[in-house]
Amino acid sequence: MKIGLLFGSFNPIHIGHLIIANYMANHTQLDKVWLIVSPQNPLKKYGDLINMYDRLEMAKLATDNSTSIEVNDVELRLPQPSYTIDTLTHLKEKYPQHEFALIMGSDNLISLPKWKNYKLILRDYRVYVYPRPGYENAELASHPSVTITMTPLMELSATFIRKSIAEKKNVQYFVPDAVLEFIRNKNLYS
Repeated sequence: MKIGLLFGSFNPIHIGHLIIANYMANHTQLDKVWLIVSPQNPLKKYGDLINMYDRLEMAKLATDNSTSIEVNDVELRLPQPSYTIDTLTHLKEKYPQHEFALIMGSDNLISLPKWKNYKLILRDYRVYVYPRPGYENAELASHPSVTITMTPLMELSATFIRKSIAEKKNVQYFVPDAVLEFIRNKNLYS
């Protein structure tokens, strides 16, 4: 089975993440998409990241009724900081029956040369790229391992959602109802 891996902090997961995952699972050569909840991106500051288990639970709530999108907690069990190449190697060993591919935004494709062992990633894995506003001209876009997709362009961000919640604004329809209820019940981001 061909499985696309969409890494993220999902702080919180929102409909933009789900649209990307659904597009990749249904409009590319991928059979399924696994959302990989990352405890901490080594290239980002810690900031206002909430508990990783709350982020994992929200991702599970958001994908509860999906047949093509699953949540995987592999990075929560690996040494930190978690590097994509290490996670890919671990998954390849644990699930030799699957073929894994990376899913990333065009912003990440631009910064890919900063990643640990990025040349190995490009050598050994397919990379499916979705567009991000303002990041259209990635040098690696023409690499043979890279597939640029026509995923619908989303300008929704978790930062916007967190800020809106903190300002007591309505975020209904930006996050799935079950996720919104979880956020309200735990008083997150306020």
